[in-house]
Amino acid sequence: MDSLSIIHHYHDLLHRPGLAQASWDALVPGLRERNLFFGPRPLCTVLRPLMYTPAEWAHLQERTTVVLRAFDRLGRLMQADPVLRQQARLTPDEEYLVNVEHGYRTPIPTARLDSFYARNPDGSRTLNFIEFNGESPASMAYQDVLGDLFDELPVMQAMGERYHMRLLRSQSAAVDAILKIYYEWRGNRDKLPDIAIVDWHGVPTTSEFHLFVDYFARQGIAAVICSPDEVEFRDGVFYADGTPVDFVYKRVLITELLEKYGLNHPIVHALEAGAICVMNPFTCKLLHKKASFAIAGDERNAHLLTPEERAAIKAHVPWTRLIEERTTLDQHGNSIDLLPWASHNREHLVLKPNDEYGGKGVIIGWETDQSAWDTALYDAIEQPSIVQERAVIAYEDFPTMGGDGSLVVSQRLVDCDPFLFHGQDVTGCLTRLSSVTLLNVTAGGGSIVPVYVVEEK
Repeated sequence: MDSLSIIHHYHDLLHRPGLAQASWDALVPGLRERNLFFGPRPLCTVLRPLMYTPAEWAHLQERTTVVLRAFDRLGRLMQADPVLRQQARLTPDEEYLVNVEHGYRTPIPTARLDSFYARNPDGSRTLNFIEFNGESPASMAYQDVLGDLFDELPVMQAMGERYHMRLLRSQSAAVDAILKIYYEWRGNRDKLPDIAIVDWHGVPTTSEFHLFVDYFARQGIAAVICSPDEVEFRDGVFYADGTPVDFVYKRVLITELLEKYGLNHPIVHALEAGAICVMNPFTCKLLHKKASFAIAGDERNAHLLTPEERAAIKAHVPWTRLIEERTTLDQHGNSIDLLPWASHNREHLVLKPNDEYGGKGVIIGWETDQSAWDTALYDAIEQPSIVQERAVIAYEDFPTMGGDGSLVVSQRLVDCDPFLFHGQDVTGCLTRLSSVTLLNVTAGGGSIVPVYVVEEK
């Protein structure tokens, strides 16, 4: 059994009279009823989930676990070594924050490794990780609830006649991560956390916050949603919109928090006082910076990793370097003068700001003329950025319903972003689809689909 044959069977089912339309008629209102929207846009616009065989998922988990172990090690080493930490290009405020004690060991309770898991002509897979999302990544709740909706579609029920369909879930692992760090921070297990989910009002992921509040409630955990403007630290107690809480699920990005408040914010003051447990901690910035990929692959740091970790980084992390005037080694171990080399190899490279999200500021070399590329490259000396080798991109055909009610199958770019917990576990996966190279839902395009491991009965 291979995933291509599973996909072909799924698409064949959609050609049964009325099955595609019935499934679409269940999907569209189901998205609204379950609050599965990213801002004003529905999260899903296609009729098929991503499907892996057990062997494919096991390989992805195993490879991701080794790479995660390398990043976890580097995060801890950077925390302990200010000289190594300089390679991450933290701002002075970020440098202060990563040294504030947060009360538990792991620097990354939750994270996500964004990747392309591409199928080769011979049926094998190529796995390229392209970013480490270390700041309380989105979509764990979306994936679970969207999967529940897909389970009800007529076409999925027809698939179930032949295949075992196991949805990859993440919400339970997220709660486990919360409880693990909370009990470590608290020093006992005498109560459940009182949680504040903190982000700006009006962000497109607000619907997911409400999904988490509902899920937390089913676990007996109280949670409120508020903005960074609606919190205060008074008389040793942290309040979120007037409610006392002792756990902050920080969805607001550190950069945005610092841009508005600097270090003068109740979250910072309460953390300094040990009054709250914060997820993710400010130390996550060390790995969230795009420079973490450069640190992992730079020959200057090779001695910090085990042989297995070095081999995994070389195999699965595209060659990446911080933009600076230096000599280094290219993908083949040859010594190069970085900036002239990067100019000459534009068609195989991507330029990314060190600390942006949603595809902001990304310049794709093979879609950019030489003059604009060189300007951006030399501007990047002053604004910390990385240059990264072009990854092998994954494509698959996905079905949707056309405006005339016909079934339309078209090729989409597909990313595969495993969720990571405690710096060691891989549980669940975000998958996004796009028809353009910059694959990011925040950037205004694309679709999310749930992920299943499929096995013949």
